[in-house]
Formats: sequence, structure tokens, C-alpha cells
Amino acid sequence: MAKLQPVVYSLHPAVAHAQAMAENLAKTTGRPLAEWLKLVARQKFADARTMRQWLKDEHGLGMSSCGLIADAAIEGPDTLSVEAYLRAAPAYVDALFAGPKAALRPLYEELLGLGLKLGPDVKVSPCKTFVPLYRKHVFAQLKPSTRTRLDLGLALGGLKATGRLVDTGGFAKKDRITHRIGISSPSDLDAETRRWLEQAYQLDA
Repeated sequence: MAKLQPVVYSLHPAVAHAQAMAENLAKTTGRPLAEWLKLVARQKFADARTMRQWLKDEHGLGMSSCGLIADAAIEGPDTLSVEAYLRAAPAYVDALFAGPKAALRPLYEELLGLGLKLGPDVKVSPCKTFVPLYRKHVFAQLKPSTRTRLDLGLALGGLKATGRLVDTGGFAKKDRITHRIGISSPSDLDAETRRWLEQAYQLDA
């Protein structure tokens, strides 16, 4: 398998959303993020759950705002920055394929390369638990599910599963990812896998 060229990662939409929320926090809650962080620091909470509940009960904040403040308090406010996310993204991928799952890294890179070749608008924004591919929305995700299997998740709507395609139940639950294909060896990166990957990409046009 050919070695994948260095990937240019894109800002994860969730980080962009959190940034926008943080910028509007003073308007929506009456305090900017920095003041909320000082306030919760004085309380010396044992965990994020207790912090979120306190913000909700004592200050009437919505759960999204509570979660944003708690995450920033625990992980640091710079985690909301573009620079911090892009620095962390390669480490997310390295962690996913560390230890017993390291043998899946070549399959991941080959599959990621196939996804990137679908079009110049494909974006890669790693998370801590999987690597999603975006066009307008997530159309595929790559996840090392076991020591020997990499799952290719696909956004195929209500399509009936056939062949090696597995229905995840995502469509019924209104999840974005609705199907998956298990990848355990280079032979699994066949015409069928490529066809479903391209179809998911085209459906997000």
C-alpha cells in the first residue's frame, strides 16, 4: 500500500460551534467566558458533572452553555481555538492507532487516501474516538473498533443494506452515520467498499 502524504486537517465543526458560543457568552449569559471560569474555579468542583449542574441550578444556564464552560474549565480555554485544535488533531489519530491497534494504521491511511481522492472539497477533522470525513456534512467516518477491524461508517440514509454493508440502525435513530463496512485486510478495500464510499460522498453534494 502506498504511504499517505501528510494530511492537512480542517477545523472540526464542533470546535467552530463552540468558538461561536464562547464569543456570544457575555450576550447570552451576562458574563464572558473568562468571568465564568473564575467563578467556577472558586467553587473547587470535584468533577465536570457537578460543575454543569451547579451552573444550571444556581445560574439558570442552558446545558450547552454549562457544557462549554465546564469543558473550558477542565481542558483549558485555549482548546476552543483553531490553533489548539489543529495542534491536537495529529495526536488524536496517533492515539487511535496506538498500542494493539497500531497494525490497523496502514489500512486507515489507505482508506483515508481513497476518501481524499473523491474530491477537493473533502475535509478531515479528527476526533478522539474516530476520524470523520466531511463535504457539507459528515459522509464517512473511520474508526478502529477492535484490534483487527477498522470500521468505515457511511451516511447512506435509508438505503437497504446489501453485500458487506451493515445497517447500524442510525437512520431510525436519526444519526448521520447509518451503515458501516468492516475493514480487516487490504482485500476489503475492494470495488464494493469504494462504491459505497463514493455513494456516501455523492449523497452529500
